Amino acid sequence: MTSAAPLVRVVRSGLEESVHLGHVAVCDADGRVVAAVGDAHHVVFARSSMKPLQAAVSLRAIGEDLPDRLVAIMCASHNGEPVHVDAVRSLLGTAGLSVVALRNPPGWPMDDEARAAARAPGRELHNCSGKHAGMVVASARAGWDVGTYLRPGHPLQRRVLKAVLAATGLERVEVGVDGCGVPVHGMPLSAMATLFARLSRPERLGGLAPLAACCTAAMRAEPYLVAGRDRTDTAVMQEVDGIVVKSGAEALTCAALLESGLGVAVKIADGGNRASGPALIHALWQLGAISDGQLARLDRFARHAVIGGDGRVGDVAADFRLRHPRSRAGTE
Repeated sequence: MTSAAPLVRVVRSGLEESVHLGHVAVCDADGRVVAAVGDAHHVVFARSSMKPLQAAVSLRAIGEDLPDRLVAIMCASHNGEPVHVDAVRSLLGTAGLSVVALRNPPGWPMDDEARAAARAPGRELHNCSGKHAGMVVASARAGWDVGTYLRPGHPLQRRVLKAVLAATGLERVEVGVDGCGVPVHGMPLSAMATLFARLSRPERLGGLAPLAACCTAAMRAEPYLVAGRDRTDTAVMQEVDGIVVKSGAEALTCAALLESGLGVAVKIADGGNRASGPALIHALWQLGAISDGQLARLDRFARHAVIGGDGRVGDVAADFRLRHPRSRAGTE
């Protein structure tokens, strides 16, 4: 098994102070690893990077077209800003439901300004409330029990698991409990990259194809709703055409390159979120998905400042080179 590789270095006053190790997998829609760093097959929990596929399954059960803003919030790990909370409430309202129906834990907004304005944690403020709202609405529309949608045996979660296996090409995955309470799926990083490649080629997703395409189109149309202020997901999608980005907890972040049909998955081994954005952007730049000019405009997401006193004395920046295996048969 290949060891984790140095991906992001923290330099203060010219001295390398810390290093974040991790893994990168780049796959095509056939599941072939076309580029990698570290162990492309390192097993990870998909966390919130699975939300576009989960949202597609919910949309199928909802059975009607929704505006982009409501689909985007289903795919989101949002900041809890007013625009996000309004979208969550609107989505619930399509089925005559309120935030009382949500079963995710109460949370504080991720955004500092929104957090300062919040009087108390709330279920609608949790970054996963859009996904949960979609699941609640899906259950209500399909006639399934609304109060038990978190359980692995619930009809919706069984359909999610079936979709995960079909989208990744795996025969089985590990099933655990995500931070927000829904089932979470563990798989090789290369399977996550393959899934995102197939999001860019939705015809590879069978009956979910039009719904998956709806989700990626909504994320592209409403990138602010997917994350929000000062978030890498939003910044990259606002700056670069043809890329869909979805981050997850423990420093997993994935991207679908809609033109080339590639999927990219990055996992920082220590779960340090400060490293995941720089690593993803660096990988996308090496793949030619981000131009030099776009990289410069994304600089504050690609290189985080290291502060000393009142000034910048260094950077948190990615430093690795993607390997391109000689064989493209799916192994390295």
